[in-house]
Amino acid sequence: MDTDAERDSQAIVETRLAHETHRLATGLLVDAGGRPSVPRQALAQLRDFLVANLRHHHDTEDRWIWPHIAAAAPDTKRALDELSEEHERLDLALDRLAAIDLTGAEGASTTGGTTEATTQGGGQGRESMNGDDRDALREAAVAVRDIVRDHLAHEEPILFPALRKHITPTQWEAYSQRVIATTPPVAAHLMIGFLDEVGTPAEVESILMNMPPPVKSLLPAMRSQAIADLRVLRGTR
Repeated sequence: MDTDAERDSQAIVETRLAHETHRLATGLLVDAGGRPSVPRQALAQLRDFLVANLRHHHDTEDRWIWPHIAAAAPDTKRALDELSEEHERLDLALDRLAAIDLTGAEGASTTGGTTEATTQGGGQGRESMNGDDRDALREAAVAVRDIVRDHLAHEEPILFPALRKHITPTQWEAYSQRVIATTPPVAAHLMIGFLDEVGTPAEVESILMNMPPPVKSLLPAMRSQAIADLRVLRGTR
């Protein structure tokens, strides 16, 4: 590995793990949506996690990373604009996914498809879903999964070299802190669980070491909850 790659490796590691998390989580929602044994609220929790985190991720790219790269390398602006257009198409698919009613309870408070129960991290309710609801969820989840995979296949050959060449370690550290401070608190334990699956212990530790102390103290409990919830989603509990 050359010195530039070594210097910028944290930017590459964090971005790669975020992307692998999106690939893993979108695929899991498709798979879980096709299993009648998976409880409605477990599906809602994963769906809400995905909608919130995918939107946050591409919003931070559009507002913070793309301008830095374009300022340093104006010849990248057209490619970055095309990636932002793909973000807009993903938003439409996320709107459709978020609009599917997974509350499973009459009179539950719903905003854009997100329930109060799921945003607070609960997720093991056993309300049944009818076939139409499950088909609609899976169809919307497949659309999101496919768009995410195609988008990342376009983005990574552009973004990874740009991070290495045009984003300094200081800029990345500031960006990373902004991301941590603004990440939506929606089923945050799932992020810990997915990171543990896609990264090495050293890579995951390099990300989590920047978490605020109150969050760090909760990591063991968050890991345990993520393991339990992912088993439910995978039908292996």
